[in-house]
Order: sequence, then structure tokens, then C-alpha cells
Amino acid sequence: MAEARGLRFEQVVISLRGTRLIALDCTIAPGEVLTVMGPSGSGKSTLLAAITGTLDPVFDMAGRIRLDGRDLMSLPTEARQVGILFQDEYLFPHLSVGANLAFGLKPEVRGRAERRARIEAALAEVALAGFGGRDPATLSGGQRARVALQRMLLSEPRALLLDEAFSKLDTGLRAQVRKLVFDTASRRALPVLQVTHDHSDAKAAGGEVVVLG
Repeated sequence: MAEARGLRFEQVVISLRGTRLIALDCTIAPGEVLTVMGPSGSGKSTLLAAITGTLDPVFDMAGRIRLDGRDLMSLPTEARQVGILFQDEYLFPHLSVGANLAFGLKPEVRGRAERRARIEAALAEVALAGFGGRDPATLSGGQRARVALQRMLLSEPRALLLDEAFSKLDTGLRAQVRKLVFDTASRRALPVLQVTHDHSDAKAAGGEVVVLG
């Protein structure tokens, strides 16, 4: 039987003290985006925590979450192969751009030359060739967002989560970075789940929208 591709929620129900917050039964296919919207406290971040394996024990969860056929619930966070982008880039200020990207590389990537080649290729892919030695503080907002995206992609995720990832960008930059992220996910056939308050994010993503709360 062929492996089921994508991020699959099998009758997932998450509750808090008897109150149901989330009920999902759907599949996000490779390259597609599911947008989850809702007010603060509706369960958006709780859903992301369930996927990444960081769900607080105070929540009750039923159902299964599978990625490319693998049951994520039985795996530790570091083995789930799920990448996540936040509204802040979380670049290490004391390290160069290249050293920040090196944190995304898998341990299997060995040798200084190979690691440097991967980093340089990642920078070139987002029009930042030669930026490896730069201080992150000298980058623009759009450049920092591109570095954060490439650091995450260097870890070779099989799905992408967006946690209000564009909310701190101004309107013009937001559209630019959003297009980069969605185009990259489509090209790499990554299923994407984004949580957002902003209807323009949902419109830009296309795909289905789930409203919580």
C-alpha cells in the first residue's frame, strides 16, 4: 500500500476541563495550506502544540495526527520532522547569519565544506548570497524573515507550521514574505498549517479555512 502523504488529522479532539476546543478530521496534502483562525484562547496555539509534541498535560486529546503516514503521537518532538515559523525570527544576536543557519542543519551533514556549501546554497536561494558573515542586527525585516525560513528548511521538515508568522511585518513586506513562504512550501510539496488572526493571510494562502471559537 502506498504511503499516505500529507499531514492527517484523524478525528482529533482537544478539550480543556471538559470543554471541547478543537475538532478536526481532515488531511493537508503536500503543497496545500490549511488556515486556522479564531480569537485568543480559542485553541490555535494548542493545536500547534499537539502537532509538535509540546501539548500541556492539562489538555485532553483524542484521535491521531499522522505525517506522511507516520503516527506523530508516538514520537518525541525532535523526531517529528515538523518545521515552525513564529512572528519573531528568533535569530541568535551573538552569531553571524551563517552560524544561525548552521543550527538548522541535521547532524548527519558532516564536514566543514559540506556544511558551508549547504548554508551558501540556502542564502543564494533567497537572494542573500554572501550574507553569511553578516550580523543579524544589520539585516532588514524581510532579510531576517528569509534567514529564519531558510534555517527552518535546512532541517528538512516534512510539514510547515506558521504561528502568526507574518503579524509583525508591515503591509508591503508582509505580502512579499508571505508569497515567499507559500511559494517555497508549494515547490517543496510541504503541507502547511497556519494559524492567524488576519483574513489577508488566509486569502493569500488559498485552501481551506477552519474557524475556532
